[in-house]
Amino acid sequence: MPNANDDTPSALSQAQHRAVSELLRVAPVADDLARRFQEAGFSLALVGGSVRDALLGRLGNDLDFTTDARPEDVLKIVRPWADAVWEVGIAFGTVGAQKSGRVGDTDVRFQIEITTYRSEAYDRTSRKPEVSYGDSIEEDLVRRDFTVNAMAVALPAKEFIDPHGGLQDLAARVLRTPGTPEESFSDDPLRMMRAARFAAQLDFEVAPEVVTAMTQMAGRIEIVSAERVRDELNKLVVSSHPRKGLTLLVDTGLASHVLPELPALRLESDEHHRHKDVYEHTLIVLEQAIALEEDGPDLALRLAALLHDIGKPRTRRFEKDGRVSFHHHEVVGAKMTKKRMTALKYSNELVKDVSRLVELHLRFHGYGTGEWTDSAVRRYVRDAGPLLDRLHKLTRSDCTTRNKRKAAALSRAYDGLEDRIAQLQEQEQLDAIRPDLDGNQIMEILGVGPGPVVGKAYQHMLELRLENGPMEHDEAMAALKEWWSEQS
Repeated sequence: MPNANDDTPSALSQAQHRAVSELLRVAPVADDLARRFQEAGFSLALVGGSVRDALLGRLGNDLDFTTDARPEDVLKIVRPWADAVWEVGIAFGTVGAQKSGRVGDTDVRFQIEITTYRSEAYDRTSRKPEVSYGDSIEEDLVRRDFTVNAMAVALPAKEFIDPHGGLQDLAARVLRTPGTPEESFSDDPLRMMRAARFAAQLDFEVAPEVVTAMTQMAGRIEIVSAERVRDELNKLVVSSHPRKGLTLLVDTGLASHVLPELPALRLESDEHHRHKDVYEHTLIVLEQAIALEEDGPDLALRLAALLHDIGKPRTRRFEKDGRVSFHHHEVVGAKMTKKRMTALKYSNELVKDVSRLVELHLRFHGYGTGEWTDSAVRRYVRDAGPLLDRLHKLTRSDCTTRNKRKAAALSRAYDGLEDRIAQLQEQEQLDAIRPDLDGNQIMEILGVGPGPVVGKAYQHMLELRLENGPMEHDEAMAALKEWWSEQS
């Protein structure tokens, strides 16, 4: 595609010119920053995702720039101007900044990244890219991951730069690499996951030659750090079309290296097809969980939906009567979830939450379709704790039967459970169920000091509370003394 700087006709239409102009109008901070770079003798251009998103009409407050200034020069220019500056990515040529500005009548806080023209490549054993700085924007753009991210707007002249046909690919909604995909993925294997992520985020197709390279080079992802893989996986999972990205990861073999439990769900069906396609079921559960979200993407819920059945391959048994069973797959799955998420360097809190949801996702079915007792409701709420709302969504999402009567019955049953929880909530503080006597009261009544016996007594009183509901103080004291007499 011709460069907009050339005299030859540009493929950039008037509408696209207006889109770029609009970008700069709503981000006057860009012109101000560009003048400062110009006065210091350097070039500055808006680049990559910022240009792509402006043309798609989805630009946020994050602005990416590229420059011929070295990081130390960028710091000199930006520090007196920005509200805040950070150097977390300076080893890779990136300086971050924050700057407030007005867009119309609204105060906006812009998150800015300015990266020196660069090229980066991995060797066969390195987990970190080797960074070398370039001297031209053309050098910088050719090393970008995809053509739709290899467009720029030179500032303050507002010249559109597109040497690799990114605009055409944007219009066609396709992901291609500026050079050959083999060279691109060799430079940074994480770009293979980024292809899946962008396909999921933007609902774009991935060019056939890119898919071929991903399939042939999938093993190269092994040299990328777990943290970078995790971050790309998160962006994919919380995207608008995660099924699209996950399917691409599985089909190309990338998932076998970064999340092998997912392709493992493609179990061979028995000849009578007496169990569901667990892989397809999982993707449907994920989509149904997303449909129940109320306040935007919920990473913990989506990961739990994705991983809830990963224990099935290890627990599958063909029974004598011809049925297929997966006994205790939720317990096995919870352990597998913890192991995989820990390997991907997730936070301890998120690992705990997701693995707990996987462990509890079958609890509802264990009570059958009968009337829930107060004790059962209390234990369900106690075991879910702060995850109760997510557990509601996960459990409802786990129904993928095509039998409308069965699906309606399950839905009614869960409606009944939620009604029972609401009824008990009005009578008791289910969210924070505790024994009717605390540790100090137990020690005073029993005449003992701190030690294991207090913990045992506390647990006994908690079980009574769950089974029978709240007790009056005298009743609780009598129950404790009765337990104590039985111990001796």
